[in-house]
Order: sequence, then structure tokens, then C-alpha cells
Amino acid sequence: MTTADIKDPTDVSAMTPQEKELHWFRTVYQGDSMPQLTVRAVIMGSFLGGIMSLSNLYVGLKTGWGLGVAITACILSFAIYKTLMAAFPRLFKTEMSILENNCMQSTASAAGYSTGGTMVSAIAAYLLVTGNHIPWPILAWWTFFLAALGVFLAIPMKRQMINIEQLRFPSGIAAAETLKSLHSKGTEAMEKARALGGAGLFGALVAWFRDAGKPFAIPSHLQFPGSLGGFPLDKWTIQFDMSAIMIAAGAIMGWKIAWSMLLGASINYAVLAPWMAELGAIDTTKLGYRSIVSWSTWAGASLMVTSGLLSFALQWRVIGNAFKGAVGVFKKSDSSGEVNPMARIEVPATWFLSGTVLSGLGCIVILYVAFGTTIWMGIFAVLMTFFLSLVACRATGETDITPVGAMGKITQLFFGVIAPANITTNLMTASVTAGAAGSAADLLVDLKSGYLLGANPRKQFIAQFLGIFAGVLVVVPAFYLLVPTVDSLGTDQWPAPSAQVWAAVARLLGNGFNALHPTAQLGLVFGGLVGLILPILELLFPKQKRFIPSATGVGLSMVIPFFNSLSMFLGALIALVLEKKMPTFAEKYIVAVSSGIIAGESLMGIAVALLAASGVI
Repeated sequence: MTTADIKDPTDVSAMTPQEKELHWFRTVYQGDSMPQLTVRAVIMGSFLGGIMSLSNLYVGLKTGWGLGVAITACILSFAIYKTLMAAFPRLFKTEMSILENNCMQSTASAAGYSTGGTMVSAIAAYLLVTGNHIPWPILAWWTFFLAALGVFLAIPMKRQMINIEQLRFPSGIAAAETLKSLHSKGTEAMEKARALGGAGLFGALVAWFRDAGKPFAIPSHLQFPGSLGGFPLDKWTIQFDMSAIMIAAGAIMGWKIAWSMLLGASINYAVLAPWMAELGAIDTTKLGYRSIVSWSTWAGASLMVTSGLLSFALQWRVIGNAFKGAVGVFKKSDSSGEVNPMARIEVPATWFLSGTVLSGLGCIVILYVAFGTTIWMGIFAVLMTFFLSLVACRATGETDITPVGAMGKITQLFFGVIAPANITTNLMTASVTAGAAGSAADLLVDLKSGYLLGANPRKQFIAQFLGIFAGVLVVVPAFYLLVPTVDSLGTDQWPAPSAQVWAAVARLLGNGFNALHPTAQLGLVFGGLVGLILPILELLFPKQKRFIPSATGVGLSMVIPFFNSLSMFLGALIALVLEKKMPTFAEKYIVAVSSGIIAGESLMGIAVALLAASGVI
């Protein structure tokens, strides 16, 4: 035997699956030594997640983006509990443990992120296509079953992808590091919390003065002087939006996507739209965002779909490993016959089987009863969801990007072939795949945090499942409030870009290519080609990658107003300058301040809508 044959006892990569699990249990696990799944953790997570589900719904209807809530929830929870302890020492005697806060963020993530994604995509697209809302009891059960299906599908994937393969899940690592920082550096935590609170107040005041107009009003937009094609610039949506949300979203989004969006918006609204108006493809009698986007959606949607599917296909190693790992998902870790202590703390396989069957049946029944989808198509949609969730979760673990859109489009394309005339089936079967895949990936990110902190995964799973109820209770009625009719979508207030893309794909597959205006057909083709060319250029010229526009950014800019792209560009520019000039300050405050602005303005925007609907203002 040579020294090369001797295993390093601390080298996890050289261990067998059972050795990896036992090593973690002996050296990291501390779920039996401190509180974790407590009533206060679940209540705090449900409260914060419910609030942030409103914020995500608001932002999603404006930009199509969903913002993670875990890190924001951790900061807020820590600060709120510290404040409660100081104000009411007899009621709140001890601070929450690091594992309680980890459980809390799992509940908050389920409530704030896992339940709302389908609202701004498939559900809003259904409203665009049919003109009618889904009845609220159906929508509530649909949202619940989708989120639950994703949570249960994640059970076997956790042991394979986190325990055995040790995939990174970068956002999970970031959340774990945030919790460690909060519980070791209380001063820094409170500084971040104060920054978040102050930014939230600023965002709320902007929304109040703009939307409520009391005691004085600020305009919703600032107009730029000049004209284009004989029309004022604001008719082409070229103006400045008096909202801080998009600036904050741009700061989080990143520089490349933001400058790509401004580039795409400039081409679309300043060049292509006036040209199409001259050709008669855009109705100039009602010139504005809605008339322009009715044409530009096809190029933008095509660009995003082809780039997303190509980028997904280029990750062939990830896809191959996902399906190879599907065997390991159901393989028991311990083959030696020894008692594995992990069996006591991992989520049992019986929970996976019973939960998947029940939530899957719920989806199939609603597809059949409410949307007229045949039973066998519903079964096939749920089966596809399992395999595509495998791929989505692995992509999240390796790249920190969950290709929910690509998963939905694959299902749309498949059902476009086997049910070409049924637009509703096309949308709602894809909703199963995208909704469950997003929920499963979200849970695995949280479980990665727990794994690094030594949490009990079974208790963390329960916390995540409980969060679904809070999310459904908040986000479903909020959707009806913000979007009372189909006329609310595709407007300056609610561009709903994600829903526009979903609806466009469903209509195209249902009505056929020839139903489009000839210039829209050309836009569809050229948009698709650009969506293929940009990712290929990034592969061919990796050193120049930062100069090549993001296909996602360019495509997204064609389905939202110009002023949104402009605001996000400004936010990303501010963040870039701070990161270059004041890196420590930027790392400490950009996410906290941006999250505060988004939460404050969106929540006040919803509050003003409620007050207006009730006749108070």
C-alpha cells in the first residue's frame, strides 16, 4: 500500500455516502442541542414571509422577477426579536437561536417566494388569454398543491444533492453566513436592520405621496422634452418613473443585465417601435405601452425562450448528472446494514411518497375539473414535473440559477404538440412544472443553509411546509386586489412581462404562426435568432463576455416599459460605483437598503390600493 492509497479522514470527497453522512452528523449536527422548530420561529417566519409575498407579487407584476426573501427575513427577524426583548423583557426573555432563525427563514421563504411565482406567470397569463379570473377557491387550492408538490419532491433530492454530492447552492451558503454573522456580531446586524428600516420608510413615503397624493402629490413620471415620429417621448414610454423600486431592483439585479436592458429598451422603443408605427403594425391612434408591447412581445418572448432553452441545453452535463442522480435519489445511503443515525432526523421516504401522491392528485383533479385537461395529460404533467424538477434543482445547486422559465417552456412546447388547440391546458400544465420546480429548488437552498449550520432537516422541512399556508392566505387575495380585471395587465402600472411571455407562447402554439402580423412574424424569427446568437457568442469569446449583452436583459426590456429599464440601469450603475469606490460599505448595505426600499414602497402601494378600494382615500 502506498501513501496515495491512504484516505485522509477529513477529506469528505473521498468518503462513501454513508461516511459523509456520519461525518456530518458527528462534526456539524447540533439540532438536538438547541431550539429549532418552535412556535415563535414559525409565527415570525409566517409573518415576515406573508409580508414579503406581497412585495414579491408587486415586483413580479412590474418586472417578472422574483426576489429571494431568506436573507432579508433573517435580518428582520433578528432585529425584531432584539427589539421585542428590550421592550417586553418579561414576555421575550431569550433571543432566538441560530437554528430557530434558520427554521424561520425556511417558513418565510415558503410563504414569500414559493407560493407567488405562479401568480405573476401562468395565472396572470391565464387571465390575459381567457379574460376571466380563476375562482378564488380553485386558485387557492391550486397554489397550495403546486407549492406542496415542490416541497415533497425535494425530499429525496436533498439527501442525494446536499448530503452525498455536496452541491454548493450558493444562495444557501450566503444565508448560512448571514445567520452566522448576525449571531456573532450583533452590532453589525442592528446596523443592517436600521438601514433596511430607514430605506423601507423612504420607499413607503415615495409610494404614499405618489399614489395617495396627501398632503401633497408627486407626479408618477417626469417627462423628457422632445418628440419621436411626431409623438411626445412619453407616448413611447420614454420618461422617468418616480418609483424607487426599479432602482433598488437594479442594484440587486447586477450590472450586465441592467445595461443590456437599457440597450434593448433603446432599440425597441426608440428605433423599432417608431418604424413599426410607420408600417402600420402598431396602432398610433392609441399609442402607448399597451399598443407597442402588443407587437414587441413576440420578439422579446422569442428571444427569451430560445436563449433560455439553449442555455439549458448547453448545461448537458448538469442534465445528464440530474438523470443519473435520479437513481441515487431513491437509493438508500446505508448498504452495510448498520443503523444510521440520519434515519432519525431525515425526512422519511413515506412522507415523500404520500405527500407527492396527494399533492399530485390535487393538481390532476383541478386540471380536470377547472381547466378541462384530461386525466392522462394531468398525470403526464406531474410525471414530467418530477424529472424537470431534478434538472432545475441541480442547476440551482451548481449555478445558483433556477431555470423555472425554461422548465415551463419545455412543458408548453410538449403540450403544444399533443394538445395544439388547447391554450388553457398548455398554460396550466406548464404551471405545474414551473411552480413545483421553483418550490423544490427554494427548499433545497434553505436545506443547504441548515446543513451548514447543523440543523435537523426533518424539522426544517416541516417549517417550510407550514409556510405554504401563510403564503396562500396572503398572496391569493392580494392578486385579486391588485389585478381586478384583465385590463389591469399590460399597463404602465402592471406590465406583467413574465405573464406576457407565457401568454404569447400559448397563443402561438394554439393559434399558429400565420395569425400574427407579418412584421410580428419577422420579429419572432429575428428575436429567436438573437436569443441563440448571444449565448453562443459568450461561449466563443469568454474573455469578452462582459461586453456581450445578456439575452435575458434584452428580451425582458421588450416586454416592459422603457422607464423601467432606465430605472434599473440607474440602480445598477449606483451599485457598481459603490462596489468600486466603497466595497466594504457596498457589501454591507446594498442588499439591505435595496430590500428595504422594495418592501416599503410595494407594501405602501398595496395599502393605498386597499384604502382606495374601500373608499377611504
